[in-house]
Amino acid sequence: MDVAWTALALSLKVAAWATALNLLLGIGTGYLLARARFPGRNLLDALLTLPMVMPPTVLGYYLLVLLGRRGPLGIWLQEHFGINLIFTWQGAVIASTVVAFPLVFKPARAAFEAVDGQLEQAARVLGVSEMAIFFRVTLPLAWRGILAGVLLGFVRALGEFGATLMVAGSIPGKTQTLSVAVYEAVQAGQDESANMLVLITSIVCIVVLLAAGRLAPGRIVHK
Repeated sequence: MDVAWTALALSLKVAAWATALNLLLGIGTGYLLARARFPGRNLLDALLTLPMVMPPTVLGYYLLVLLGRRGPLGIWLQEHFGINLIFTWQGAVIASTVVAFPLVFKPARAAFEAVDGQLEQAARVLGVSEMAIFFRVTLPLAWRGILAGVLLGFVRALGEFGATLMVAGSIPGKTQTLSVAVYEAVQAGQDESANMLVLITSIVCIVVLLAAGRLAPGRIVHK
């Protein structure tokens, strides 16, 4: 039982950090691609959406190559800051952030594109600055779609398994999230523990999905 609550606390911690990062990154990139027109825009959109369709283990491998002790970013972080992200909860945050990013980015872009451009133009005519237009016109009109995406991203980060296992491993109390704990319990034949972990995960995901559905009905696409 203690393992379940420890894994839940760690999963919520990782998902919260991943969601906070994706909130900033998703809104920024979503707004950029919704408003800007530049060469390679469609390619950038495809690259940013890639984690949605790519197997998590492949993403985890790419992250290992990038962040590992022999990876370019991993070497730089170790030499300049003494930071090692592999087999740490921070590494789990990065893995969850990458995997959940498209679920925040795509709804944010769609929400910004749905905002009537004439309202923004009217604000410009009245002499309102671009930053003020974003915070006083665009964001208030798009917030429901953005928040629905953020909640979906949170659920995806909470249940992330493949990339997290590749990057952070399965260290009880340190990097063993709920989904990884379920895998370990099943492998060890601990059916009672696995059932408890699955029940906790299912309840949390259902609650968040219901909240997202109430905030933005019709915006959540079921696969």
